[in-house]
Formats: sequence, structure tokens, C-alpha cells
Amino acid sequence: MQIRPFHETDTDALYGVGLRTGDSGADASAQFRDPKLLGHVFVGPYLALEPELAFVLASPAGPIGYALGALDTLRFEQRCELLWWPPLRTAYPDPSLRDGWTGRSAASPDDEMAYLIHHPHATPAEVVQRFPSHLHIDLLPAGQGQGYGRRMIETLLAALATAGSTGVHLAVATENTRAIEFYRRLGFEDLLVRPTSLLMGKPLPAGT
Repeated sequence: MQIRPFHETDTDALYGVGLRTGDSGADASAQFRDPKLLGHVFVGPYLALEPELAFVLASPAGPIGYALGALDTLRFEQRCELLWWPPLRTAYPDPSLRDGWTGRSAASPDDEMAYLIHHPHATPAEVVQRFPSHLHIDLLPAGQGQGYGRRMIETLLAALATAGSTGVHLAVATENTRAIEFYRRLGFEDLLVRPTSLLMGKPLPAGT
């Protein structure tokens, strides 16, 4: 298997990786009516807006993992508002405006993703001050347990540091204890606990 830069032709396969790891690392395919929705939220923005910080774990059968990054989280969120979310908001109406909406806790996975398209998370200022960049990584089981996850993160962190980043953060589901321990072993520290996720951060030696 090979870690390589993202190619535009990888897009559909990486959407598939996101869906097949979308349930705290487990396959979420059966949970969604629209198989593209989760990828629109968690994969597509990075491929479209910062493709130079997208890395692929490629097997002979095709891509089986990705590591995606944003150099400047605040600028990334602003560019999503200008360029990424508007067409998706037209394609996917805000479910919270429908009659009978009872809140996100009772929403289907499709409605939860559509809600996030209209109401994306804003990263807290105290996090981006210390850790301005962020990353997102997912591997299918065929790429797990062989050191590829560590190597992919190291590849992305090196690219972020070379671009001038002084720190990177990520979000991980609180129930995904295996991933949390993995990130801690890589030097990430706990920053902020949300209702369903943990924000973790790692300083970077910029320019290395």
C-alpha cells in the first residue's frame, strides 16, 4: 500500500471511506438514505478547498483511507461559508424548518448531516489560537493496525508544519476510546469536551 497525494479521481472512493467509517470508525452505510451526505460534510470540503493537504492510503484495489487537513481553520470555515455550503443548502433544505422537527437528538442520520450543512460547527477561539490547523483521518479495516494511520498523520503534520502551522487540532467521538488513545500516543492533548466529541491538540514546530 502507498501513501500519496490526493488525486481528483479519488473523490468518490474517499466519500465511500468516510461513509464506511462514519459510525465512530464502523460502517455507517446502512444508516443513510443518501450515501453522499456524510461525505459532503466531512470529506468534500477538504478535497475541494485544500487538496494540497489531502493524502490517500492507496491499495491495489483503490483508496482505503485518507488524512485531510486545513491550514487555517478560521479561514477554512469562512471559505466553506462562501464556496462549499451554499449549493448544498439549496440541495438539502434545513430539516429544523420542517413541521414536526423535535431536535437533533431525534434526527435521522440524513437529517443530522443536513442540519450540519446549515449549522456547521464553529471552532472555539481558544482552540484555534493555540492550534490553528486541524485534521481529519479515516482508514478502512484493511489499512488499520499496520502503522499506516501513524504514518499518514505524520505525513500531514509535516506538510502543515512546512506551510507554517504552529499547532493542529482534531475532533473525535467521545465513545471512540480506541482512537482517543491512539491520538494521545501521538502526542495530542485533551483540549475541550463537547457533548459527543473531544477536541484534542498538538503543537507543531513550524517550518520543519
